Amino acid sequence: MTVATNMAKIIPFKAVKPTRAIVGLVAARPYQSYTVDERESRMDYNPFSFLHIVNPGYKYDQVITGAERYNLVKNRYLEFKEDGVFVQDDKPSFYVYKIVNRHGQAFNGIIAATSAEDYENDVIKKHEDTIANREETFKSYIQTVGFNAEPVLLTYPDNSVISAIIEDAQKAYAEFEFTMTYRDTHYLWKIDNDKTIATLQAEFKQMQTIYIADGHHRSSSSYLLYKDEKAKNPNHKGDESYNFFMSYLIPESDLVIHEFNRLVKDLNGLSKEAFLIKLDTHFRIENRGLMPYSPSKKHHFSMYLDGEFYSLYLRKTNYEFKTSLDKLDAQLLYKTILQPILGINDLRTDNRIEYVNGKHEMITIKSSVDSGKFKVGFGMCPATVNQMKQIADEGLKMPPKSTYILPKLRSGITIYEY
Repeated sequence: MTVATNMAKIIPFKAVKPTRAIVGLVAARPYQSYTVDERESRMDYNPFSFLHIVNPGYKYDQVITGAERYNLVKNRYLEFKEDGVFVQDDKPSFYVYKIVNRHGQAFNGIIAATSAEDYENDVIKKHEDTIANREETFKSYIQTVGFNAEPVLLTYPDNSVISAIIEDAQKAYAEFEFTMTYRDTHYLWKIDNDKTIATLQAEFKQMQTIYIADGHHRSSSSYLLYKDEKAKNPNHKGDESYNFFMSYLIPESDLVIHEFNRLVKDLNGLSKEAFLIKLDTHFRIENRGLMPYSPSKKHHFSMYLDGEFYSLYLRKTNYEFKTSLDKLDAQLLYKTILQPILGINDLRTDNRIEYVNGKHEMITIKSSVDSGKFKVGFGMCPATVNQMKQIADEGLKMPPKSTYILPKLRSGITIYEY
């Protein structure tokens, strides 16, 4: 008997997009990534910013939350459509999307609608835990506003046919080409040719697994929405818009992973000397003095403590690698230092620990500790794509803030309506 195997399903959709003339003014980073001053400055001087939609209380100089905010977000979105800021495509399409950042790194992929059933059946695999209340909050949000404006970042094995389609699409005049204040340049091309659409779908249909790179809460919330709407619909067929969520799919070779370094506010009641002695159980320690040190290989860490840098090399005889998760440096640091020595049990909720993405050098760790706000900082090497995949394949989950993944996407460039 042949056992059916689930394969990745993608479908084209009618994206709602800004007009070419103002797309660069509309596009915005995720709301939480701005400081209050940055947000207000952008909204003060840019009436087209997508921030006006997601922060509707600005119009009334009020902080508005919950269901009231969601309804106002929907109103602002509809106003943008009524004013011609947003226009919906006539035909379901895929969208080739390219980002070139200030460092010259290029990311090329396809914006498509991906399947909530694939998420349910583990065709779309996860490597991070999600927080239930955040899932429910975002589910309620998209259920009310009726759209999703920021795609989930998914990655798939490099594929020559898909790469050729992307390359061929980019020979044409881009529908969008704009540069943001962060000096990253964005390009978009539409694919609405039926034959090309079918070819792309056939290539993804051969993939048994694709992986969430960034956007675990957005994808899990979309899945919860799918379950809710399916249960409420006695005539559910499987092709309704709630069966899918918007994703940006890029090949694994385009994915860039940085680490998140750790800062801790105290030594859990230990003196510096007692702390170093406890570290000696699992690590060979070398004092590097004032010279900044960054690790260059897995299972090596840098540490900044009391004005000096240290290198920490794992004593492998005292640490057992049972799973792919055990080999992950973020997990190793947690299991050997953060939890047993510094008493940090919950990395998501303990306010004694903070995270700095690895795009910032160890000098950021130094200045944060020297300021007195933190007592010790740790640096590590980034995880690899293969590590991320292995952990997901084993059904395991990384500690929070294990990866800082590029590209970082903008909201409001393509919008998926439910």
